[in-house]
Amino acid sequence: MIDLPGLGPSGEYRSRKREVVTDTAGAPVAELSIAPPLYIARAMATQRKTKPLPADQRVAALRKAGAVFATSTAAGLDFESYVQVASRVSGLPIAVTRVQAREVSEAVGTAFGALQPARPVGAVPDWETVQPGQATAIWSRRGELFGVHASGNAPGVHGLWPQALALGYRVAVRPSRREPFTAHRLVAALREAGFREDDVCYLPTDHAGADEIIASADLALVYGGSDVAAKYGGDGRVFVNGPGRTKILLTAEQDWRDHLDVIVDSIARLGGMACVNTTAVLVEGDAAPLAEAIAERLSAIEALPPDDERAILPTQAIESARAVAAFVAARSAGTTALLGADQIVADLGDGRAALRPAVHVLTDLDTEKLNTELAFPCVWIASWQRTDGIGPLRDSLVVSAITEDDGLVDALLDEPSIANVYRGPVPTYYTATGLPHDGFLADFLMRTKGFMNG
Repeated sequence: MIDLPGLGPSGEYRSRKREVVTDTAGAPVAELSIAPPLYIARAMATQRKTKPLPADQRVAALRKAGAVFATSTAAGLDFESYVQVASRVSGLPIAVTRVQAREVSEAVGTAFGALQPARPVGAVPDWETVQPGQATAIWSRRGELFGVHASGNAPGVHGLWPQALALGYRVAVRPSRREPFTAHRLVAALREAGFREDDVCYLPTDHAGADEIIASADLALVYGGSDVAAKYGGDGRVFVNGPGRTKILLTAEQDWRDHLDVIVDSIARLGGMACVNTTAVLVEGDAAPLAEAIAERLSAIEALPPDDERAILPTQAIESARAVAAFVAARSAGTTALLGADQIVADLGDGRAALRPAVHVLTDLDTEKLNTELAFPCVWIASWQRTDGIGPLRDSLVVSAITEDDGLVDALLDEPSIANVYRGPVPTYYTATGLPHDGFLADFLMRTKGFMNG
């Protein structure tokens, strides 16, 4: 059993209340200390009293932490051991887990540079650089203490919040109780690299403690599905990373055969578990031929245990997988199942099941079905006409528009509920330095103030 204590302002914290973390087969892996709300309130009050490190020290510590994350031992785990256990408990294929973990390492090391595209060109970060007689805008924090409710579906979510440390926030992280290892390893690495215990805390907790983190923080980042978005969406202090509901649109002048590789890859890459995986494909004209080709490709993916380097599909406890299949069966009523709920559960014989892909063709543009996002390769395909407009594409994290229609691209970019628009055969999971995910995190954390150095 791996011991995962909290990491508070006074070092390691072990509570009376413990929770066993199991892998997807139900085998115990770790024991997690659960911090009560009172401890969290006191820990975050201590963090609030601490002044941030100077900017140059933060830059150096982040750069070092990226390397430490990939090379050190934390909780008795070297990097490869950590990757293996994170894959076991999350069900994410091990090769995907390893790639995402390395991406976290890189993101932490470059966090300060990643902020710069978000800074207004007319603003400076430090008033002391402003010459006498000069007026300018200062880029300033909106608060001092940042709370994070991390998700456990993939390590990559932990590549973002260290940007708050780069900006001078003190950070309190509530890890997912499903996969608490990445957050523990990262907080340990940040401390080893030069951040103080007051700067960043690791606070595993239950729902009551999670509410305390939000209440004690000035601003917070939360991950989750529609229920989380509904709970926090109206709170201006909370930045919600909710469901992706990511889509691909092909217009009539496109030959779908030219783009089949990108479409299938967008559905299945990352185990189909990410918010940037394609949930729906809309086709101008007859969607059936493309849907059949997608189903043929996806049906060829082999069901393997997550620790197999060839694994593509995610795994869950077999009862959880059966519950997912039952949900898909109910939600897909009235559709044509090319890969239906009856074949989703691939029993691996050890208490786990891989989740085989699901492909359904809709008879109409039912937005409830089109926006049904699940943590495995599950795609809904429908015919679309110009007269349908962009309504069925709303509320999407990413829309890849494979089209020659400039006006359609304009309309997608003008739609407030679509976060990212990729034109052409660009996979929906595409990312790059300087490319926002759901806006820049710094847009939420910072503001500009007028300043005159008289």
